[in-house]
This record gives sequence, C-alpha cells and structure tokens, in this order.
Amino acid sequence: METATTRPAARRPHILLLTTADSSYPGADTVGQMHLGYPTCTSIVRIPDPVMLPERFYLYALRRGFDGVLVMSSGAESPFQGTYEKLAARLDGLTGTLKAQGIDYRRVKLCSICTVCTAAFLREVKRMSEVLAEIGPIDPDTVTVPD
Repeated sequence: METATTRPAARRPHILLLTTADSSYPGADTVGQMHLGYPTCTSIVRIPDPVMLPERFYLYALRRGFDGVLVMSSGAESPFQGTYEKLAARLDGLTGTLKAQGIDYRRVKLCSICTVCTAAFLREVKRMSEVLAEIGPIDPDTVTVPD
C-alpha cells in the first residue's frame, strides 16, 4: 500500500527569476523580509536590467535545467530609456525560437514588478509555477542554444 511517506513527492518546477536591481529585486527582497512564502525551487538573480541579456541566455537557462524563466522588469518605469520596448521585442523573438524548437513558449514570461509589489510578485511566481507544473518538466536535450 502506498502512503504519503512512500509515495514520491511531486517534482516542483525550477524557476529562474530575473529581477531588476532598482525595481523588482527590492520587491522580492521585501517578500523575503516579510517571510511570505513562494516556491522553494526558485532562484533569484538581480541584474541592472534584463534587456542586457541576449536571447541565447534564456535558451541556455532552459538547457541547464531551469523549467522556466520569469523576467521581472521595471516596465515602462525603467531608469534606462527604451529598454522595456527592446526587452519585449527580444522576448517576442524568443517566442518564435521556442516554438520552432517545439518548446512551450509559456516557459519564459515577462512581467512588471515594482519595489512595493509584494502581492504581484507572489502572484506571478505562483502562476509561473502552476503553468510549469501543468506543462511538465523540460528535457534539456531538446533545447538548442545557438553559438
């Protein structure tokens, strides 16, 4: 008979969160300081702005074992003029690349999170975790990263 102690635990999706140093990272930090819960299989990386990452970075993250990447941007309030539009265009291009490789485009998502958006932060991480659980783990061998 299978019990809770003998049954294998459901695999939790591993999510890479890219946060902006001036906006979404302080929001993530606030969530941590308030001891609010979100999936433990989440890695947070603070960068000046996600626009600095090329398309191949996202493919590389999926190839290295992340099930999804959640890009938390400052949105139109970015201190770097025009970066949000460039980032959105880059991720639109990435959508086509993912589809061409047979990878569900929902594995990479862009959202706007500010310094005090704790509820939005938690909601976006939860939604991403739910979507990734629904579509299942990624086979890293199916991801091609261009040179």
